[in-house]
Amino acid sequence: MGPKTTKVYETLQQRLASGAYGGPGEKIPSERTLTEELGIGRTALRQVLARLVADGSLEVRGRSSYRVPGAVSVQRPEGLEPWRIHGERDVYDNRWVRLQLWDVEPPGVKRFEHHVVRLHHVAITAVIDDQDRVLMMWRYRFVPKQFGWELPGGIVDEGEDPADTALRETVEETGWRPKSLEHVVSYQPMVGMVDSPHEVFVGHGAEKVGEPTDLEEAGHIEWVPLADIPGLMARGELLGSGTLVALLHILAARRTKGLTSAH
Repeated sequence: MGPKTTKVYETLQQRLASGAYGGPGEKIPSERTLTEELGIGRTALRQVLARLVADGSLEVRGRSSYRVPGAVSVQRPEGLEPWRIHGERDVYDNRWVRLQLWDVEPPGVKRFEHHVVRLHHVAITAVIDDQDRVLMMWRYRFVPKQFGWELPGGIVDEGEDPADTALRETVEETGWRPKSLEHVVSYQPMVGMVDSPHEVFVGHGAEKVGEPTDLEEAGHIEWVPLADIPGLMARGELLGSGTLVALLHILAARRTKGLTSAH
């Protein structure tokens, strides 16, 4: 980074460390506000923000929702080197899945080819109502050959904001439209070999706008009490990592909030 971007980086880092932007989870000012306030271009600012994210000084949720990081005590290990990637080639490719071989070299290990499966970018939504129930679908999945409960979700179209995907898929699959959506986490379900970014959203409240239009996906729609989630998990009836991650996030957040309130 040049002198100007370095100065902006140091300024933002100092503000975040001092609590100028609030506590964990609080949003920082928008890119437009920061460019005007700090006198920096949008492209240069994004470079600064990317470095702050890489340093752990900032978190990003969704495409451009930057927030103060959650409080943690563990420090990131230093001095470790990433794998070197010398190249990649396609073995198989269609509209649903791409199988590749990557030429990789782990630190201190002879380089070799590793299989990589590229799938789609996905958005998952957990909608909670005022009775502490979550909107779910009872569906049959032919790969594991079983029925189970799932949250609505689907593939992010090219150029589409994942939040728009989350809203669209919820309406198409359930007939309910969330009143609000918040991005809570991004993750990879099988990070060792599969590339399939998952975005998890939580919504609060919903209105019935019609019947499901995606009949293949819909199945049986029901508002399931959050109190039932641990039991359904124990019975193996929660299908898909997106469903588990979203519901565990909600339960963990409520537990943390309860412990904080108790103190």
